[in-house]
Amino acid sequence: KIFMNTLKYLQSNEFLLDVDLWRLFANLEELNKISLSFVENFFEIVKEHVSKSGSPMDFISILRKFFQGDLYQTHQIYCLNYTSAVFYLENLRQREDFGIYLKQWCEQNEQCKRLHLPELLVAPLHRLTRYPLLLNNIWKRSTDETEKGFIWSVKEKVEKSIRDLEGKVKWLDNFQKFRQLHEVIIWPQVWDRDKRFFVPECLKQSLRENSSENILSSASRLLLHEGKLTLAENTRLLDVYLFLFDDFLLITKIKRNKKKYGGSDTGLIPVCPSLAPELQSLVREGGCCVVLDQPIPLDRLILKNVDTIHITVFSQRNTFLIQHENRYQQCIAIFLLQAQTETAKKTWMSQIETAISNYTKQHETKKSTLFCFPAESSEI
Repeated sequence: KIFMNTLKYLQSNEFLLDVDLWRLFANLEELNKISLSFVENFFEIVKEHVSKSGSPMDFISILRKFFQGDLYQTHQIYCLNYTSAVFYLENLRQREDFGIYLKQWCEQNEQCKRLHLPELLVAPLHRLTRYPLLLNNIWKRSTDETEKGFIWSVKEKVEKSIRDLEGKVKWLDNFQKFRQLHEVIIWPQVWDRDKRFFVPECLKQSLRENSSENILSSASRLLLHEGKLTLAENTRLLDVYLFLFDDFLLITKIKRNKKKYGGSDTGLIPVCPSLAPELQSLVREGGCCVVLDQPIPLDRLILKNVDTIHITVFSQRNTFLIQHENRYQQCIAIFLLQAQTETAKKTWMSQIETAISNYTKQHETKKSTLFCFPAESSEI
């Protein structure tokens, strides 16, 4: 409330007017109000029990009122906005005026106890996960069988709701990440990527419409592993950034720009906090990842370890090889990749092997389901 009310005060005095209160705090005021009402009602029952020397505590009415009413719904609204709020806050913190508001106007307040805004914004999520513990403790101490049955059913509903909410939050987080990747990853046209292909200017526009960028628009695709490696080319070593998805591997070339995001001309560019730190840094510098070659489907990817004694080119170490085969088992591309350490190399190889194994199992299951027809009738 210190951060929220201070921001309201500053905006009433014509400062930080472009900062969206809802995007940052969502329905926090309503959540505080309902949570406080629940606590007050809860302790009123306990207080009455103590003052009347052991009178029965009726928890059913209060649990029905709050857990079947607004308490969970308000938490759900806040939690679904949380990922977006952290995303928004991470970018606002790059601004000097917003930094002054955080550090000088809020964080120095004794009531904050040296906690920063990100640590406070996550508190309602932690509180939501504690409600089943509270309900379980009440259930253990209850003696009335009817009350025990009701409390247990409420606890199960709350736990199921939390599991459903976690799935929604993960989906939103994945959506935010892929939306950012869509902006960071640049897909050059085939004639720009490979000079062997010639396309007349009059045909380029029609071919551009069939862009590969939509490949990252699938909401079901998952990013399993990512990171910076070095690619050995004929006469040089090239910094590359690899994205291992659950169905293909993408190799991109790191391109750095001198002009940083967040300048006066470009405006503030959001940076998703769930991106890897290396990629976040690249985005803030205005850099991007240019696709080096077509995506390598996991069922067309051959992974090979390279022993140090076999490598003489550039005195490379921690090296492994990726081979791309087409549907006719012909090799159409080879990538010799170097990790910074032996541990990083083993991690990459393990991640790729696991991804290939899971992808293969998943598609074998789909095939077996597809061809599993019911037994024919004897009358046919």
